[in-house]
Amino acid sequence: MCDMIGKLGKKIGEGGCAEVFEWEDDNKVIKLAKPNTSVTALRREFHHCQIAWDCGLPVPKPVELINVDGRSGVVFERIYGESIMERFINRTTEVAESNELTQKIEDYIDAKMTARLLFQIHSHSVLSLPCQRENIKNDILYSQHLTEHEKKSVIHHLDQLPLKQQLCHGDPNPGNILFRGDEAVIIDWNNASIGNPEADLAEYIIMIRYAILPPNLSKHTKNALDKTRESSIRVFIDEYERLSGIGYAEVESWIVPMAARKLAADGITEEEKSLLVTEIRRSLNKSM
Repeated sequence: MCDMIGKLGKKIGEGGCAEVFEWEDDNKVIKLAKPNTSVTALRREFHHCQIAWDCGLPVPKPVELINVDGRSGVVFERIYGESIMERFINRTTEVAESNELTQKIEDYIDAKMTARLLFQIHSHSVLSLPCQRENIKNDILYSQHLTEHEKKSVIHHLDQLPLKQQLCHGDPNPGNILFRGDEAVIIDWNNASIGNPEADLAEYIIMIRYAILPPNLSKHTKNALDKTRESSIRVFIDEYERLSGIGYAEVESWIVPMAARKLAADGITEEEKSLLVTEIRRSLNKSM
């Protein structure tokens, strides 16, 4: 155990479920579970990432599952580079300092590149992954923000949607996509499943449209996101449609079930959940 602790370097990141530290040398990191995360969840992420790696997708190479001082952890290849979110924040800072208009940057949050990356993922089908639809239903039922009647209505709507069998990431947010030179690498495969690409696309749209940025970010960053939310979504969907033939009309029907699923997430604020509940209820009332 002492040897294991000795391999642990400085902390370099943190999410809702885990902390990320340097490991052994400059080429690896370890993701250590927080108390709210089970060993099963880490094993699932390791397994899913291994599948993506075997498919030849741009992901960090999974190395091993270990225990460090009583905490479960998974070791990955270290990816050097900024995330889309970090790049977005840096861009807004540069724009603020140069007094340029936000609208001068056509693709402010690399939506086109994200669409290409998701299309690459969706081009695979791996039947050994969990069923996306069952995962969505379980998360909807777990949510404390909707009535039982509303949950049943959303699940009924979900059951009417076509069923596909494609590899999906499950959490394509701008913090999970890193730049390694000219290549985009996607991390955090815990929610990967087999199902409909439209669910991933709806998840992305919801994040861009309703995300509440942390209070420590500058007013310039918040204003830049607010000004470019819908234009970024259009860039994203246009590029994905160009590659796949799937456009906003096919994705729109997935917005409500994915918004309902997101209510079960730990990593979003109550303010954001309130916006999602409002959108879900508006859509449900409209369809009745």
